[in-house]
Amino acid sequence: MAESTAPPGPDAEAPDAGAPAAFGDARAAAAPSRPGRSAPTVLEVLRELDAGPRGLTETEAQERLARFGDNVLPARREASWPRLFVRSLRDPFTAVLLCLGLVSAAVFAWGTASVILLLVVVSCVLRATGEHRADRSTAALRHLVATTATVVRRADADAAPTSRELPLDELVPGDVIRLGPGDLVPADVRLLRAHGLTVHQSALTGESAPVAKSASDTPHPADRGVFAQRQYCFQGSSVVSGSATAVVTATGARTRFAAAHSRPAEPREASAFDRSVHGISWILIRFMLLAPPLVLMANAALRGRGLETLPFAVAVAVGLTPEMLPVLVTTCLARGAALLARTHGVIVRRLTALHDLGAVDVLCLDKTGTLTQDRPVTDRALGPDGRDDPEVLRWAAVNAWWTLHLADLPEPDALDEALLEAADEDDLMAYDGVAAVPFDPVRRLATAVVRTPGRLGRHTLVVKGDVQAVLERCALTDEERGSLTARAAAQADDGLRVLAVATAERPARTRAYTPADERGLTFCGLITLRDALAPTAADTLRNLTDRGVTVKILTGDHPGTAARACRDLGIPVTGDAVLTADRIDALTDADLPALARRTTVFARCTPDHKARITQALRTAGHTVGFLGDGVNDLPALRAADVGIAPRDAADVTREGADVVLAEKDLTALDHAIAAGRHAGGNIATYLRITLSSNLGNVIAMLSAGLLLPFLPMLPAQVLTQNLCFDAAQLTFAHDRPHPSVLRRPTELRPPDLLRFITGFGVLNAVADLATFAVLALALHGPGTGDDEAVFHSGWFTENLLTQALVMLLLRAGRRGAQGRRPGPVTWAALALAVIGLALPPSPLGPVLGLTGLPVLYYALLIAVLAVYAAGLLAAGSRAARRWTSQQTPHL
Repeated sequence: MAESTAPPGPDAEAPDAGAPAAFGDARAAAAPSRPGRSAPTVLEVLRELDAGPRGLTETEAQERLARFGDNVLPARREASWPRLFVRSLRDPFTAVLLCLGLVSAAVFAWGTASVILLLVVVSCVLRATGEHRADRSTAALRHLVATTATVVRRADADAAPTSRELPLDELVPGDVIRLGPGDLVPADVRLLRAHGLTVHQSALTGESAPVAKSASDTPHPADRGVFAQRQYCFQGSSVVSGSATAVVTATGARTRFAAAHSRPAEPREASAFDRSVHGISWILIRFMLLAPPLVLMANAALRGRGLETLPFAVAVAVGLTPEMLPVLVTTCLARGAALLARTHGVIVRRLTALHDLGAVDVLCLDKTGTLTQDRPVTDRALGPDGRDDPEVLRWAAVNAWWTLHLADLPEPDALDEALLEAADEDDLMAYDGVAAVPFDPVRRLATAVVRTPGRLGRHTLVVKGDVQAVLERCALTDEERGSLTARAAAQADDGLRVLAVATAERPARTRAYTPADERGLTFCGLITLRDALAPTAADTLRNLTDRGVTVKILTGDHPGTAARACRDLGIPVTGDAVLTADRIDALTDADLPALARRTTVFARCTPDHKARITQALRTAGHTVGFLGDGVNDLPALRAADVGIAPRDAADVTREGADVVLAEKDLTALDHAIAAGRHAGGNIATYLRITLSSNLGNVIAMLSAGLLLPFLPMLPAQVLTQNLCFDAAQLTFAHDRPHPSVLRRPTELRPPDLLRFITGFGVLNAVADLATFAVLALALHGPGTGDDEAVFHSGWFTENLLTQALVMLLLRAGRRGAQGRRPGPVTWAALALAVIGLALPPSPLGPVLGLTGLPVLYYALLIAVLAVYAAGLLAAGSRAARRWTSQQTPHL
């Protein structure tokens, strides 16, 4: 392997609890070092584990397995369907409806109580079923782990050690295991021997580059955290290259990977949807607590009526409540979640998280595997003068090719593979390989010895590796070496990985080549490599930007590497838009939000940094989504409004997420955000239309109750009207919002909603009062407004017709529906109008206390509705302009 001069990996964090001990007091010796204490040596670890390099005997292994249990992660208990059902009752709207149902039953309004309680049950059943199905889908993803490991054991104390494959769950502390390329590290281990070992531990630390490991007892800086200790490998890591023999120090629940399972979850803050729902709920509760006493007191004071108006007062409160909201919200979200799962493989584990996705205006993510692939690609080949030189790439590829074949490596490492992909295969075949000195982490070099056809008696040494290591072996002046070092450093600061290439001519010989031959080299040039960009990342980022979503990169990588990936993808990154963890540590929680808003890249982040940044963005008023796949991402996932993880994420991370993606691909996330905005737009439309209509009706009812000698509408009529309107409103779950809804976050803002429903509620009340005037004066003349049946029928018809108009003229998708066939909302509005016109004169009319109306009333009603429609259009256009100008805060 060739080692890059890109800056080292992140300052990996140390979990709160140290590595769990395998044996009582062995905790300190077997565990990685902590600050202020040197790491235990190999002998100390083996002594405390009561183990040796020859492995455990079968008897010892069985005793330890019985003592410490299987090497499995702690089981996670899924919430049962009944528990999810009960949890659904905590929804504020559902709780309000439940209380109203109980009040209706207390005043013997059994019809109202039955309908309300049925809606509560339907809503809870839909929500519990959707979340239970998502949990089961997620549970099916848990078996994406290795099943066996190579273990060294002995039949008895005198037998020779043998290697064999054992199931992972049979590993015990003290077992000696062997690791090779592609292996997953099955437990926490201390290296006994290692040759060219590098591991990928991004699931634990977030760093994208492989980390070199060695069995040396040489002390390492303890302040870098346990994951920076080269003598240790941890469960959740994977071997990239090299081989090793190691002793197991911790298994099962005692590993650092499993520590996240047992760590108690901090109480999660309310998400964007929860905050909105609570705000709207309290607005409704205040109205509902105020309306019945006003009705009772006004009727008692002005009309001398007493408790006989209590059912009417309860009906007024029910009329103000959007009874179908829990059902409609659950239906919208469940339909969106089912569509995402079926078409894009996205599992929404918490239904309300789909709405939160639609409200997201800041998306935080790591670059590795999301914006970039987990592999480098060749960027440029630079000669000694800094100009492009294809010869440098040719020699680098020759080194990679023959090192791979002559050093018996199973496969090229990521850097060598990038070189081989960029090189011409014919150039490689022009040379005959003679020998190879493979890469090791100490030399930081790899050497291939080749024979050039036509040059008998000569061998060419091709050396490739770390820039500083190569330059030290080249015949250069101090000035030349300093200039080349500065050039390589500039490339590294620009986010590129840099390799140096050198050659040397030697007389042909038969004896083996050694590292001592890597002297007096001729410098050829530099190879720069960058992260391969995810194929769909650039297009998806443009789509997210167009949708009003700002992307922020929270990574454990070097700031230059992250900034380079952003620039390659078209994300503008200025000098002050990059922040490193050391600066974050110097900021207070009060100062961080302002800085977080204008920063694009946060580099060298630990889990605590990611969680602080996420929380700071929420404090600044943003709805934050976080996409992560490692154990180190779990705190930020929980701190975000909506946590997102890919299917192949760490088990504990995937189960802590609200949304699980089939692949770590932003395209699926873009579809999920669009689905969330679709559902959120329909929910917001329902709320605006329903609450404004209901408020107008309540104002009209209160006014009529004071002006008329009889109740303006009977409780049965109020209930029938509400049922018709509620049934029609269910079609909003199947509506298609206007495309403009999908271009901006769809967060429910209680103040904006209150302003909207107040304005349109008053407009609706004016139309109702105009209807009263038509009924009382135009049809019967002064003093004849005591015809209760005619009044009730006229207002019943007018109410349903005005509500049909509101559904058609105020819904978010009405302009998008032009030129298409009528949709569900249009048909529902027409059905409302038909019921309003046909029910009073029908045989069912007298049952509800309704009667037929004179023809003149319909003519006058048309005039009232025409004026009302004009008012709706004018007010709707003004509200649309205000809504368009109120952009979500940009960063």
